[in-house]
Amino acid sequence: MEETIGELAAAMRAGRLTSLALVERCMARIGRLDRRLNSFIALDEGRALAAARESDARFAHGRPRSPLEGVAISVKDNIHVADLPSTWGSRALAHYKPDIDELPVARLRAAGAIILGKTNVPEFTLEGYTGNELFGVTRNPWDTRLTPGGSTGGGAASVAAGLVPAALGTDGGGSIRRPASHTGLVGWKPSIGRWPRIDGFPAILTDFETAGTMTRTVEDALLLDDILKGLDARDRRSLYAAAPRWPSEKPRIVYAPRFGGAPVDADVSAIVAEFVRALQRDGYEVREDGVFFDLEDAARIWHVVSRAGVAWLMRENASMESEAGPAARAMAADGRKLTGADYIDALERVAAFRRRCAELFDSVDVVVTPTAAALPWPAATPYPDVIDGRPAGPRDHAIFTGWVNIAGSPAISLPIGLSRSGLPIGVQLAAGFGADAALLAFAREISRAFPPPPLPVMEA
Repeated sequence: MEETIGELAAAMRAGRLTSLALVERCMARIGRLDRRLNSFIALDEGRALAAARESDARFAHGRPRSPLEGVAISVKDNIHVADLPSTWGSRALAHYKPDIDELPVARLRAAGAIILGKTNVPEFTLEGYTGNELFGVTRNPWDTRLTPGGSTGGGAASVAAGLVPAALGTDGGGSIRRPASHTGLVGWKPSIGRWPRIDGFPAILTDFETAGTMTRTVEDALLLDDILKGLDARDRRSLYAAAPRWPSEKPRIVYAPRFGGAPVDADVSAIVAEFVRALQRDGYEVREDGVFFDLEDAARIWHVVSRAGVAWLMRENASMESEAGPAARAMAADGRKLTGADYIDALERVAAFRRRCAELFDSVDVVVTPTAAALPWPAATPYPDVIDGRPAGPRDHAIFTGWVNIAGSPAISLPIGLSRSGLPIGVQLAAGFGADAALLAFAREISRAFPPPPLPVMEA
C-alpha cells in the first residue's frame, strides 16, 4: 500500500475508495505477507469491518469526523485497545484484555480511524529489537533476515510492508524513531504532555515514554498529531505543554555526527553528512559540535529508572516474574539492588539534565544527529555487537535517541537515503521542549527534498 493517509482520505472523500475496501485490502495483505514478518499479534477484523461500514455511511451523508475518517491504523501491544490482548510482550500477560481504550486510541476512534489490530513488541518494551517468548521475532520488510528495531518493531514492519498506512506506538528511548530509521519511515515523538495518556499500563519509565506515530510522510504525522494532541486534565502533564517560537525563519542548527567515541556505521555517517550539506546548500546555517551532555550521566539515569521500574512492576504483580523472560528477570534483579536514595539521585540528575537542555535550546533550535548508529542486524539478536568494525555494547546502536526522552523534548526521524546494501537510513531532528509545531513544520519543509523510499518488494 503505497498511498499516504492524505491520499487515502482524498480518495474516500471523492468516492473513489471506501473505508470497507481499504480495510479488506489491508486484511488481505496481512494474510498474504505477515507470516513472513510477524508484525501483528492480534487482529480485530470483525470490529474493524463494522467501523469501516460506519465510516462509509458518514461519508455518504457528508459527515466525516476528521481527515482520519476511515483510515486503518495499527496499535502497539503496550497500548490498551478494549477487548484486544495487551500482553506487553510477556507471557505473564498472555490472557489480559483491557475493557477500555487508552486515551490515544479513544481519540483515534472518535476521529473515525479504524483500529486494525495490535503489533508485536519486546517484553515490557525495554529492548531495541522486537522479539519475545510469547509471539516470537518480528522481521524487517526490507530484509526479513534482519530486525526492524524496537520496541515499536511490529508497528514499523506493519507500515513499511504496506499492511497499514500508519502505526501508533510509544517511544521511551528511541523506540519509534530508530525502527522508523531501520524501515524507511517517518517516526514522530512529541514532547512530554503534548499527547495525554490515561487508562494504560503503569509508567515504569516515569515520563520518558510518550506515544508517537510511524507514517510514510511528515504530512501524515501532522494529521495524526492534530488529532492526538490537546489538553486532558486527567493527565496533568498535558496542562503545561509550551509552544515556543523560533526567533527566525531559518532555525539555528547544530549537527552532532557522533556522541563521544561511540561507533557509527560508515554508511550512516556518510548519508547524514550529505543531508547536512544539502541543508547548507539550501541556505541553512549549520554548526558542527560534539555531544552536549555527560554520556555517563545519561547512562546512569537510564540504568536506575529502567531497572527500578521493572523491579517495581514485579513487586506489584507477584506472579509476573516467574513467567517473565530472562532479560526482564535480570533487569528486575538489578533493580532490587538499587535504593530509594539511588532513585532520588536519578531524578535529580534528570532535573539537571533538563535544565542543561533548556539552556542549549536557548541558543539552538534544532539538533541534527543520525537516528541510529547502526544498520539493522539479525532479527533474533538483541543488539549489534559490532558497529563500523568496532565492538559495541547493548545501547551503542541507540546512543543518539535516549537523551531526547530524558529531556522530554520532541524529535522526528526522517528517511534520507539507503546504505550501499540497500537498507534505509534516517536522520534525527530534535528541538526544545514544547517546540513541536515548529519542528514538524521544519521537518515537512525539508522532507520535500527527500521523498519517502518506495515500499520494499515482498513476495507472498
